[in-house]
Amino acid sequence: MADFVRVADATELTDPGKTLIELDGDLVALFRVNGQFFAIDDVCTHDGGPLVEGELIDYKIACPRHGAKFDIRTGAALTMPALRGTRSHDVKIEEGGVWVRLRSGYATDGPSAHAAAAPATHASDALASEPSLAGIASGQPSHASSRSAEDVAEATAQPPSGPSGSSSQSLSEELIYEMLKEVKDPELFVNIVDLGLIYGVTFAPAADAADKQHVAIDMTMTSPACPAGPQLIADTKRAVGGHGDVSAVEVRIVMDPPWTPDRMTDAARDQLGIF
Repeated sequence: MADFVRVADATELTDPGKTLIELDGDLVALFRVNGQFFAIDDVCTHDGGPLVEGELIDYKIACPRHGAKFDIRTGAALTMPALRGTRSHDVKIEEGGVWVRLRSGYATDGPSAHAAAAPATHASDALASEPSLAGIASGQPSHASSRSAEDVAEATAQPPSGPSGSSSQSLSEELIYEMLKEVKDPELFVNIVDLGLIYGVTFAPAADAADKQHVAIDMTMTSPACPAGPQLIADTKRAVGGHGDVSAVEVRIVMDPPWTPDRMTDAARDQLGIF
């Protein structure tokens, strides 16, 4: 086990307060809340964001990139989109200094565990069986609740097929958005519309088929290196391409402006535990 290392004077941090330290090559976020000191890795486990730059409220720090919250006492991931906790470290106060000892383990607690342990407290929790990403694309904030393991397995096992009867409805932008609500992020289990990933939909007459349309969809990702990107693109093409009036589907990835949590609908925010 590593030794304790003095990293700061106890008087250097305001209460509440936070600062970044480097210890044995690792970047560590040091916090002071209610007279106590805590240390966790300065890394959001969702996409590597710097936690020390986020908003500190009580014992929770929010990643400035996508809003995932972590418990500064344990490193546990409290809300989506983080699924895994970040490492916490031992802290002691001695001789007027703050001493930190690096740990090797990781917190295993996550948002699904918190949701399972707590009773539903929002009216939108009743919609847990029909989570969606529609709000994310619309730019409207939203709140969403957790899903059961059976729901998750069903969502990941079945490809999106579009709303019932959608293939016979007249093609429109509104219908495209409804079809895209069938496409769910494989990690968050929220549809890409409520997540705010859809920036726009355009139509153009198909060059190779009379009376059909070429559909172009501007889509973003929660982070540039999102591992779910290829699956989301493929599912989007399948969901829209099944309509009889669609000749081809083009998905254009747009990273400007970058995605932020305020693009989510209230339903999505509730489901992910972001308040």
